Amino acid sequence: MENTYRWALVTAIAPVAWGTNYFVTHEYLPAGYPLYGAVFRALPAGLLLLAIARRLPHGVWWWRSLLLGVCNMGAFFALIYLAAQLLPVSLAATIMSAAPMTMALFAWALLSERPTASVLVGAAGGFGGVCLLLGGGASSVNLRGVAASVAALTMSSCGYVLAKKWGRADGPLATTSWQLIAGGLVLIPFALIFEGGPPALDLPAVAGFAYVGLVATALAFTAWFTGLRHLSAAAVGLIGLLNPVTGVLLGLIASGESLSTRQALGLSLVFAGIALGPVSGVVSGWSTVRHWGVNRAGGDLVSPVARFRGRQRGGGT
Repeated sequence: MENTYRWALVTAIAPVAWGTNYFVTHEYLPAGYPLYGAVFRALPAGLLLLAIARRLPHGVWWWRSLLLGVCNMGAFFALIYLAAQLLPVSLAATIMSAAPMTMALFAWALLSERPTASVLVGAAGGFGGVCLLLGGGASSVNLRGVAASVAALTMSSCGYVLAKKWGRADGPLATTSWQLIAGGLVLIPFALIFEGGPPALDLPAVAGFAYVGLVATALAFTAWFTGLRHLSAAAVGLIGLLNPVTGVLLGLIASGESLSTRQALGLSLVFAGIALGPVSGVVSGWSTVRHWGVNRAGGDLVSPVARFRGRQRGGGT
């Protein structure tokens, strides 16, 4: 259990950093350039991690990196950038708070990780808690922004579970760098066609992209994929609730408002939902995450899943 909480803390770096990304994008990055915004976020971060990892894709990881790069990085970044420009921070955060449920459903379909009652309760409680944090929400809703958020939520949930399914490869630094570079390169021709030349960047925009690239991308995704290697997809999804919480709290700080009783209750519900991940035992053992064919896992709750995988696959990835 001690290792479980350690990996949970590592994983938590990612959603907290992503929660700040809403605010930075909305306040400092140029509007109207979601494709270039995604390129500027993905490519520098990917090249930096590649320089550290010093490993290129090999074998099936060429096409896997391309697919994951589109789902988790390229298209996802563009959609999130667009949503952050079209929606209030609070509304974008609320939509993304459905991530634990979507990740649990994809994990059920792709990994045969049946969601437990505690996972469903945690996901529902977390979503309800974020809604309480937000209160009434925005008076008007931009449907394009909502569609962009829902598409980003769906694609990334599927991509994260696929990344877990396909195993270790060469470590989180290398695989994260491959996805970032692939996602950034795929977007360049679309940016040229639909947005023309790149936007002019003032000093705040340069600083904003530096923060988004280094902290909310390179560091955050390395922590996130590390967590996916050591924890179950459901547990990681619940930890991801820190993303909307961070976005909401930043919005409150920026507006100078204090936390109301209702919002404090919502915050408590979210943290209770997050805590249900490791406490309820939905966290997988390292052997279960690393290999599909291992028959030993970290507890009775997940061992049937490990046995099912062993019968279906009979070997590691």
